[in-house]
Amino acid sequence: MDKKQPHPVFKFATELGPLLAFFVANAKFNLFIATGAFMVAIVAAMIASYVVTRHIPLMALVTGIVVIVFGTLTLVLHDETFIKVKPTIIYGLFASVLGGGLLFGRSFIAVMFDQVFNLTPRGWRLLTLRWALFFLGMAILNEIIWRTQSTDFWVNFKVFGAIPLTMIFAMMQMPLTKRYHLEPATLEASDAREGDIGPS
Repeated sequence: MDKKQPHPVFKFATELGPLLAFFVANAKFNLFIATGAFMVAIVAAMIASYVVTRHIPLMALVTGIVVIVFGTLTLVLHDETFIKVKPTIIYGLFASVLGGGLLFGRSFIAVMFDQVFNLTPRGWRLLTLRWALFFLGMAILNEIIWRTQSTDFWVNFKVFGAIPLTMIFAMMQMPLTKRYHLEPATLEASDAREGDIGPS
């Protein structure tokens, strides 16, 4: 399936824009108004992504759905717990999908990140395992922070802590993807592209 590749600046804006709207609204008003702004911004980002690329990345779609559900609960019940636990749910869901896929000899990294990789079966297993453990660790970290720190601290961590940690971790995986990279146009590479990490 052909998909338009968005400009990196556009991709960055649609991913970071909603979080910046959340941060600014919380700083100027309160967490509940920030939650509403976050919901509107993330829906706008998904619409913009679809208009430009005719496609919404799976991670963005899942995140958007969880934000809308837990954001609505936060506003309707006037309980900030729901929006604070939202990252835990998302990270836990991603960790479960990746970890569960490994049990069945599959890697869902390419689908989840909306990218195509050409890796050996061992490369798929290692990359998937690393991201599953990272998401699990982020879920635990979010729980610790929102339960022990102030709301403002949690918001700051969500914007200026979680994103840099994710970017740094992603860059740290580059040596692995290079080490286990397969050249295309081979049967093994074709299997790897689909995330098949079963016995070769």
